[in-house]
Amino acid sequence: MLSSPGGHPPDHWSPTAAGTADALPDVAPRLRDLRRGRGLTLEAAAKRAGLSPAHLSRLETGNRQPSLPMLLGLARIYGTTVAELLGESAPEREPIIRAGLGEPAPADGWTYHRAGVPGRAMQALRLVVPYGSQGDLVRVHPGEEWLHVLHGRLRLGLGDAVHELNPGDSAHFDSLNPHRIAAATPDGVELLFVHTLLQSPDVHPHI
Repeated sequence: MLSSPGGHPPDHWSPTAAGTADALPDVAPRLRDLRRGRGLTLEAAAKRAGLSPAHLSRLETGNRQPSLPMLLGLARIYGTTVAELLGESAPEREPIIRAGLGEPAPADGWTYHRAGVPGRAMQALRLVVPYGSQGDLVRVHPGEEWLHVLHGRLRLGLGDAVHELNPGDSAHFDSLNPHRIAAATPDGVELLFVHTLLQSPDVHPHI
């Protein structure tokens, strides 16, 4: 949906974590546990990561060490970060986001207000979309999106269908479905927006 949350935020890891994976023997079982915890078969996870099932199996058994690009891809598939995947302790995150803290971030005509904690697999924002801004931009990316209209009216294109949402209306969809977001009223639209890095299991019902 969005350039910033729609794409994947960069993973953060320290120089230690960015070193050779062979110094971290626990990465193999962690890869296996994360995959199983996400309900993915070896074949399904390998396909999403662009690996062969045999290659991923060797990574999970420790018979082969993953490169950093492989770790980055697998971390994104499993909805985590490279640092956490490699066993580094995640910093304590403050669960409360107070009103008025943090500056809004304008980007390409839209204004983003942080409504969640960075570094999570789920990203939450309050978004202000002016009339006529980015309405023709089609977005396609892995994950799920949920949005809820607060003020104004929203025009949401999903594939070939176009929906108009009023205040109080919501939408929840897989973001591999091509989608477009636009304000349907001259005074713009304000909405709550949540994006995850993982697809709904309904997309792959046979996994």
